[in-house]
Amino acid sequence: MEVRARAPGKIILVGEHAVVHGSAAVAAAIDLYTTSSLSLLHEGQSQTPAHPLDWIRFFDSFVTAATALTAATSFYYAGEDGGAGAVELDLRDSALVFSWPCSSLRRALGEVSGKAGAPTPCSPDELAAIAKLMEGQEIPEAKIWLSAGLSAFLYLYTSILGCRPGKVVVTSDLPIGAGLGSSAAFCVSMSGALLTAAGTVGVGGGSGVEEWELFGKDDLELVNQWAFQGEKIIHGKPSGIDNSVSTFGSMIKFKKGELTNLKSRNPVKMLITDTRVGRNTKALVAGVSERASRHPDAMASVFHAVNSISEELSSIVELAAEDEIAITSKEDKLAELMEMNQGLLQCMGVSHSSIETVLQTTLKYSLVSKLTGAGGGGCVLTLIPTLSANIVLEKVATELESHGFRCFKVEVGGRGLQVCRG
Repeated sequence: MEVRARAPGKIILVGEHAVVHGSAAVAAAIDLYTTSSLSLLHEGQSQTPAHPLDWIRFFDSFVTAATALTAATSFYYAGEDGGAGAVELDLRDSALVFSWPCSSLRRALGEVSGKAGAPTPCSPDELAAIAKLMEGQEIPEAKIWLSAGLSAFLYLYTSILGCRPGKVVVTSDLPIGAGLGSSAAFCVSMSGALLTAAGTVGVGGGSGVEEWELFGKDDLELVNQWAFQGEKIIHGKPSGIDNSVSTFGSMIKFKKGELTNLKSRNPVKMLITDTRVGRNTKALVAGVSERASRHPDAMASVFHAVNSISEELSSIVELAAEDEIAITSKEDKLAELMEMNQGLLQCMGVSHSSIETVLQTTLKYSLVSKLTGAGGGGCVLTLIPTLSANIVLEKVATELESHGFRCFKVEVGGRGLQVCRG
């Protein structure tokens, strides 16, 4: 049986950084997805390649050289089990495959049988055992950050399914480390696929017309709890915003630990520009806090203004606009709030020359942009008016890409986790 689950990435519409200081923030799902495809195997069943690309890779290795054959075969027949019982993770976009013999998992983690209910946090002993299992994996030095994601995978897989052999293939539309919630989408899609395969959650009785089906609310809550535990392994102390948006979709307002679901009454479209500039989120957050300690009164006013922007935007997105005039008026207000928020983010000191380049470029076409997430690089949002011409958008994207950036046109506030069983 194959189970596929997909979960969306996210953007912060308004409120980043100020949310740490008690202001409201608004986050939303975007229609860029991470998909986890899980195939369970019986004990002793061979993990032969199931995807056409796997066969191509396999036979390419065969005809290249005997040594290449040996190396390629180890992807599918790994470890002392002779391939008959292993857990395999295929990160298709990175062309990396990792495999753990079930016997090794049992020795390291004990006879885990999987859990059907709410998760328990990964204990220090479990983390140490998982770290030991990671030692045998060849992770490219340039992608050493994958280690935390692989650890989260092993925790989720063995906690939910035990040491049962299986293969998971992961693909994604999301750039990694760009502030679009790629790790949360990974944990949510993985948790959804694993819990569905375990029979713990199920789709909410879809019509069967669409390939992808939705979970019920209680099942989504459970998936979200598991995904949050995965996020904790990756990030240490995540806020829970990213996995919540990825699980439930739509938009949420977040303030002082409380989540409020928002219903967007009209489609909202954005151009996301990935500046490809890396940034240190912890350093940027610390920098805002240091500025607040140096200028407490001024920064308190900044945070208060951001809170007002977030609250007003929350109200606007839930208003229904029935005609072109009303839609334009609504989008103009959203654009003004985004523009004001960007100015306040500049006051916090989290902009960057690459972000300013995006702002200046889009402004030439009368479009409003703001950074999303930590700033210091990362991604920038540009509101796309409903009545804007496609030719304008094409020109903007072309000019932005000439700076070495990459652009994604997305719809904001769509569906969360979805599943397909085959």
